[in-house]
Amino acid sequence: MKKYKLASAFFLVSFAVLSWSFKEDLFQVSKNLDIFAALYKEINVNYVDETSPAELMRHGIDAMLETLDPYTEYVPESEIEDYKLKYVSTQYGGIGATTVFIEGKLFVSELLEGYPADKQGLRPGDQILKISNNDVKGKERPQISQLLRGPRGSNVELLLIRDGSVITKIITRDEIKQPNVAYSGMTADHIAYIRLDKFLENAAQEVREAALNLNKQQPRGMVLDLRYNGGGILQEAVKIVNLFVNKDVLVVTQKGRNPQKTIAYKTLNQPILSQMPLVVLIGSASASASEIVAGSLQDLDRAIIVGQRSYGKGLVQQTFNLPYNSLVKVTVAKYFTPSGRCIQALDYAHKDADGRTHKVADSLMTRFSTRVGRSVFDGNGIYPDVPVEATRYSPITISMFNKSLFFDFANAYKKNNKAIAAPESFHLTDAEYAQFVSSLAGKDYSYVSATERLLSDLRAEAEKENKLQTVKGDLEDLKDKMLSARKNELNTYKSEIKRALESQVISRYYYEKGKVVQAFQYDKELNTATAILNNSTKMLAILKGDGEYKTIGSPVRIMAAAADSEED
Repeated sequence: MKKYKLASAFFLVSFAVLSWSFKEDLFQVSKNLDIFAALYKEINVNYVDETSPAELMRHGIDAMLETLDPYTEYVPESEIEDYKLKYVSTQYGGIGATTVFIEGKLFVSELLEGYPADKQGLRPGDQILKISNNDVKGKERPQISQLLRGPRGSNVELLLIRDGSVITKIITRDEIKQPNVAYSGMTADHIAYIRLDKFLENAAQEVREAALNLNKQQPRGMVLDLRYNGGGILQEAVKIVNLFVNKDVLVVTQKGRNPQKTIAYKTLNQPILSQMPLVVLIGSASASASEIVAGSLQDLDRAIIVGQRSYGKGLVQQTFNLPYNSLVKVTVAKYFTPSGRCIQALDYAHKDADGRTHKVADSLMTRFSTRVGRSVFDGNGIYPDVPVEATRYSPITISMFNKSLFFDFANAYKKNNKAIAAPESFHLTDAEYAQFVSSLAGKDYSYVSATERLLSDLRAEAEKENKLQTVKGDLEDLKDKMLSARKNELNTYKSEIKRALESQVISRYYYEKGKVVQAFQYDKELNTATAILNNSTKMLAILKGDGEYKTIGSPVRIMAAAADSEED
């Protein structure tokens, strides 16, 4: 009886404290809203110069949200459609073409297969002058998108320059669907492959349909590629895990300051591929819902994770409607994988004096265990069971890509070659590469390398310390050697430059799907996954945590992976 009274008293005291705290929070909110409203009114009425009430309010909102995290954001009515396309829906009314600005000019860059721009003869490389009589010069990217999009069945008139001639194209808009599953198919090694680019509406259904279709071909195993996936809807991630995991299994738990935001998500259905050998590919761009899928399947010892350490976004957002058809997306919780770990890498709650955010310290990382007892760690993304060094392009390749030199060559190539080999076997010949090199004559693909920046800094420091004359000869010698090496870079980095070129060329004939298939030839992570799926002994050793596979992502290994990532 005494225990009951003590428990009751404790409950009443706790409830009273919580109620007081809640009321105090409400009072502070109400008080500060009154102050803000009064200040806002006085500024707009009395400031010496003309003010824009809308701009003042937007600056105030943005400044307030900047103190939180980059995922909490205000979306005004004018940006709602773009927001839905980015975070919710995969459909919009448009023509099915992507565009790029090159030296201030707007060009068609790629076409979506089977959509109006493709069907009605638009071509990559077409320069767009006007969109429905609106001059594109000086316009920003959102304005271009708004002009190209519109209701299904409506027309958009494009004034173009093609091969030096001015032409007009009238294109009838249609409903454009950008699937979550960018590609699915069988590899040459009879492995089922699914590339999932986002977790928007129907992502799980798309993965389900792709998996069932591929399973009819009796694959040796399956690869789920999440390397380019920045996340999306949490519930879609739970459903995708459920395709491979039994019913009533915990997938992820979200925990927030508000108790109503603490939710445990379990699988609700029987799986369709509970026995399918599975590898998940991740990289530094894999974030949020991608990390829920990878982390959950890793914790449940259901899949082998291959690639590089993931981004480390362990936060959950929810949208709330605001007046005048606007909304706010708020981080309401952190999520935790089945083992209990939160993989959030940046600590937004504790910024330094300069407002900078830092990664979770290694000393604060906690060890957790998968179902079979493998060690995993929190605080730094999902670390793969089998790490594969990321492919990095040299500065010269990046420079040529950024300056659209591959783009120009691919357009010219398509003009001169009506057909090419299938994506899985397409290669540029040495003679064609020589043509590309020749096309660079007179074009600027210069860049400043990290070594050159260091050399410049060294020269500046030597000058400050009055030692320049002493080391000047050595510095000039180093500079000459670097310039000599620069002249040979088109040959030194020939193989990677050819890969980048081939990707651009293949898209002109086989669209986005062709680029995916053609890249299989060079895909280190996919080759690693295939080797694992073809070696059942190694698969079992990894999933059972034998030997070197017992600990995944120890602080030492994570530090090494982070150092690799920071070089990009």
